[in-house]
Amino acid sequence: MAAPNATVLARHSGEPSWLTERRDAAEALYERLPFPTTGVEAWKYTSLRRFKLDALAPASEVTGNKTFEDLPGQMQERLAATDALGRLVLNGPSVAYRDVPEALAARGVIFTDLRSAATTHPELLERYLYSVVDAAYPDPTAATIARHEHIPDASESKFTAFNAARWDNGILVYVPRGVELELPLGGFRYLDQDGRYSASRTLVIVEANASLTYIDEQDGADVNAANVGVTELVLGDGARLRYVAVQNWGRGFTHVQRIRSRLERDSTLNSVYVTMGASLARTEIQSELAGPGSNSEMLALYFADGDQHFDHYTLQHHVADHAGSDLLFKGVITDHSRSIFSGLIKVELGAQKTDAYQKNRTLVLSDDARSDSIPQLEINANDVRCSHGSTTGPVDQEELFYLRSRGIPRPIAEKMLVTAFLEDVLNRVPLPNVVKYIEGVIAEKVGAPKGFNRIP
Repeated sequence: MAAPNATVLARHSGEPSWLTERRDAAEALYERLPFPTTGVEAWKYTSLRRFKLDALAPASEVTGNKTFEDLPGQMQERLAATDALGRLVLNGPSVAYRDVPEALAARGVIFTDLRSAATTHPELLERYLYSVVDAAYPDPTAATIARHEHIPDASESKFTAFNAARWDNGILVYVPRGVELELPLGGFRYLDQDGRYSASRTLVIVEANASLTYIDEQDGADVNAANVGVTELVLGDGARLRYVAVQNWGRGFTHVQRIRSRLERDSTLNSVYVTMGASLARTEIQSELAGPGSNSEMLALYFADGDQHFDHYTLQHHVADHAGSDLLFKGVITDHSRSIFSGLIKVELGAQKTDAYQKNRTLVLSDDARSDSIPQLEINANDVRCSHGSTTGPVDQEELFYLRSRGIPRPIAEKMLVTAFLEDVLNRVPLPNVVKYIEGVIAEKVGAPKGFNRIP
């Protein structure tokens, strides 16, 4: 069953005319762009030959009472362990649970689902939606697409165009100028519908000199499904954002998502990306340092087992001078799984005094697992400090032998070494409960007891 036309979706939800027009333009672009293949450099190591997106139907609405007890057990456990000031849960396109204190609105903070925001905050959406990830051009011709400065390869935008046209719901977070939130906000998305896709969109706006910690989590059952997502992070002058994204879709999922941030003068983004779920996951993570003095820290950890396939495609885009970025991606692969990292530091002509680093390290626990890593630099300024590197290797057998010789079973010994390998990323995750959750998933993947965590 093919997905419905974008205009039908827009009219059904009573969206404003400008949004319908943007959806239609994106739909036209989606239809024109080719489906990415391994013949395209950006998709060289990830084949989508078996992924038939238009064979999936849109996720359906979920009816019933919207209380904590109505949520799936897995989601209840996650919410109970999350120390968040406000929480919003989407089950497919439906709002399944909303816990947003009135005190937030009193401070001017907006935390709601994107579909509702289209009618309650249309001016805000018209200003910011599609401002960071925009796949809908006025004239979607081949020439226009080819020269568009934000897209290195035209086929990369096939999925962003799909999302721009057909997003079913998502989350809006808006923190006004000067407001500092001490506790995090949490947005959670869940899908357990077989043969369906979700096209979720997240828009986080942190205005000048405001601060926010935001948890963005995705969980799902083991079904044949897909998520085609987009996240836009907007940081005003002097804004501070801690962003933690956790992807733990069930097996059978195909996950394609672009997460892009734009940082203005003296703003700071500390981001952590956790990839544990889905059968095939392609995550494009991009930071645009548009203002002088801006700084982006991009951390990630991933653990693939079975036949999981994880592809991370990153961009540190330095547009302004005196800006810094630091990328550290660390992962573990085992069984027949595969990981791909392709990262680019791009320094524009006027971005003098850039300070940028990029490192990818992968631990291989199986002879049948494979890792491909392609760090890259493109520097157009002459007064910069940039470096990049990559390492891939197995567990140190002497360390493993040492632990086993002291009576520690192999699964626990491997779990200890894996956790130690990921420690420098885990230590920089600002949320202890999220760290415990990640450790629990790691324990399951290496076969260690569930309750076994790090040694203090």
